[in-house]
Amino acid sequence: MTSLPRQTDGGRRKKLGLVIDLDICVGCHACAVNCKEWNDGGHSAPLTDQEPYGKDVSGVWFNRIHSYECGDGPTSRTVHFPKSCLHCETPACVTVCPTGASYKREEDGIVLVNADTCIGCKLCSWACPYGAREYDQSDGVMKKCTLCIDRIYNENLEEVDRVPACVSTCPVSARHFGDLGDPDSDVSHLVTERGGFDLMAELGYQPVNKYLPPRPRKDKSGATGTGDALTPLAELAAAGSDSAAGAKGFLGWVDRMLSA
Repeated sequence: MTSLPRQTDGGRRKKLGLVIDLDICVGCHACAVNCKEWNDGGHSAPLTDQEPYGKDVSGVWFNRIHSYECGDGPTSRTVHFPKSCLHCETPACVTVCPTGASYKREEDGIVLVNADTCIGCKLCSWACPYGAREYDQSDGVMKKCTLCIDRIYNENLEEVDRVPACVSTCPVSARHFGDLGDPDSDVSHLVTERGGFDLMAELGYQPVNKYLPPRPRKDKSGATGTGDALTPLAELAAAGSDSAAGAKGFLGWVDRMLSA
């Protein structure tokens, strides 16, 4: 069994991690693709593929995006759920490791695998309740998200680029990176303001990564950010009214909207 970093008494511990906004993730897979691209070189490279162009495509990916249809009828919505290693505070994948290959860094909380001592027994993948471990058949070792450790500490990069590849490439800024052990950090404030939550908190592994829940559905004028003044126009259009000056029907409504 591998030990976790010792707890400090009263001292703040750095906890680098991700905050993922489920409200604005569009499920485009850009994060997963750029993760694969970056990690094909560097710390855990290469991420091998098996039959990459066949019918049964498989390979090593650190990020995977699952899409769900939630709710029924008018309240239904599609939720895209990106998932990778959550860098738990008490990761079972570490404590079950018989060789010490899986370990949690004391200085920043990142969970890593030492490929030189990993024997590929897969105990860590069985212990992880989130399915975040990846077995590389070519190398015979376990691999996982490193939070792009060879990128976030790379002083050859501009400071703005020292974030995980998945964060840097998200086209809608659904991903955020920072120190969740610092209550004054931007990511901590974001979690507090938006009610960020742990994935399967009841299991007690204390994931560092947090998810921000989808906001309430907004499908009425005013609630979506459009002006309340548009409501009467929409009602006129729905009623087919021509009481306002200009064109009638739908085209008249469009004309009045653009003129408002």
